[in-house]
Parts: sequence; structure tokens; C-alpha cells
Amino acid sequence: MLPCVVRVLCLDVGEKRIGVALSDPKLIIALALKVYTRVGPKRDVQEIVALVREHDVSKIVVGLPKNLDGTIGDKAREIMGFAERVELAAGSPVVLWDERFSTNEAHRILDMGSVKQKKRKSFIDMMAAQIILQGYLDAQTQG
Repeated sequence: MLPCVVRVLCLDVGEKRIGVALSDPKLIIALALKVYTRVGPKRDVQEIVALVREHDVSKIVVGLPKNLDGTIGDKAREIMGFAERVELAAGSPVVLWDERFSTNEAHRILDMGSVKQKKRKSFIDMMAAQIILQGYLDAQTQG
């Protein structure tokens, strides 16, 4: 019998796109997976559920866009509602993870790599999801 593979999926949910990252089976490294262009609430959740099943995901991390002072604003409440719908549909636990500065960090990394502004759009959300997931994975190994 093969050992159960455990993976964590991470979502950086934006208004137009969702960046998606996936952990390795040992829960050490976050890997950028894809950028999903949002269609509508029902279809968006279906896409996430399909990814959960395809990759044998046991947990979903969703980036929570807190305000700079750490409070929960309207955007964060929207994301919390989306996360709740995903959790119910996927049947996998969802963890909300502070995503402040993840997009800024992704831009900084792309600056270091001299990636032109025109090419960033397709990478930035996926890279932000990878950064959020790596932060989550690192925090789990320290605890």
C-alpha cells in the first residue's frame, strides 16, 4: 500500500484572478502552480475543488488581506466568505493566512530578476500564492 501523500494548496484570491500554489508532499517547499482567471463565484469554487481532488490536497491555505494595522476590512471579509464556500464544497479544512506584503514581495523578486512590467501580470498572483504558502509551511515547521 502506498503512503498517503499530503499536500497543501494555497490561494491568493484577487478580484480578477486567483494565484494558486501547491506544497511538495513533504510540506517543505511551496511551488507556484497556476493563475486562474475568475469567471463567477460558483465556477471559481468548482475550479478550486477540482484542483483539490486532482492534487490530493488535505488542506487549503487562503491568503487573508488584512489592513496594515492588522484589522479585517471589507476585502478580507469577502475572502473569508469565499474561503468558507471553498471549505464546504471541497471538504478540506481551510486556513486563513495573513498575506500582507506578499504581492509587494513578488514584485520585488521580479524586479531582482529584471522581469518587465508587461510580463508580470501572468506571474504575480501565482508568485504571491507561493510566497504565502511558503510562509505558512515555514511557520508549521517552527512550531
